[in-house]
Amino acid sequence: MTLPTLFIPHGAGPCFFMEWTRGPADTWDRTAAWLKGMVADLPERPKAILMVSGHWEEPVFTVGSSPRPPMVFDYHGFPEETYRLRFEAPGSPALAARVRDLLGAAGFPTAEDAQRGYDHGVFVPLLLATPEADIPVVQLSLRADLDAQAHLAAGRALAPLRDEGVLIVGSGMSWHNMRGFSPAFTEKSKVFDAWLESAMTDTAHRDEAIRHWDQGPYAREAHPREEHLAPLFVAAGAAQGEPGRVAFRDVAMDVALSGYEFGRAAA
Repeated sequence: MTLPTLFIPHGAGPCFFMEWTRGPADTWDRTAAWLKGMVADLPERPKAILMVSGHWEEPVFTVGSSPRPPMVFDYHGFPEETYRLRFEAPGSPALAARVRDLLGAAGFPTAEDAQRGYDHGVFVPLLLATPEADIPVVQLSLRADLDAQAHLAAGRALAPLRDEGVLIVGSGMSWHNMRGFSPAFTEKSKVFDAWLESAMTDTAHRDEAIRHWDQGPYAREAHPREEHLAPLFVAAGAAQGEPGRVAFRDVAMDVALSGYEFGRAAA
């Protein structure tokens, strides 16, 4: 069976594992509920997960190859207990090597990092989706130039993994402006979110829309820098020409947020 690919909103730092005081207490409840079901709702349980997080950039696509990745607490100013979270899923050096082979065959220079651990774009959502931490996880960096065409092409190169039981997940946010989480941005976020849905569900023109995503309405207000959107490019590229749909939508911290699934035909 060919697994779909996903783009998920991973929330604000460790928001799901603390008392949220920066707005309504239930701000992240709906996102948490969706993330808890994102693996359980798949047509079959993955043999491994390849995560592309908006929190890791390297000059070339770089894959984490540690068999036991440590934790990377790359958030700041949160309650002390959130720095004691543990996600102990094993890594997979074999999958890391396979990722490098596929990207290399597509002409991409690659590297590996045997020391880097799981950043919060990985462990925060997966603590909800796979609390047993029983599925091997490998993390792939973004390329630091954030070139949309390159990330689409990287996704296309990685598409064979879907037939090998690997779930490809882009972890970011559909709106990520650190100064733009306020009522002043609510309507703009909804306009951008509607454009994004139209772009991601239009199979024939999706790649072109991604290449020129910054021409979308309020695009640079949504993403002053697109590191949290680039994981979407990889997920979409890995399901080129296949259906895309909004899998999740909510308004959190006063802005519209959405998640996407690619490559699963409508029931």
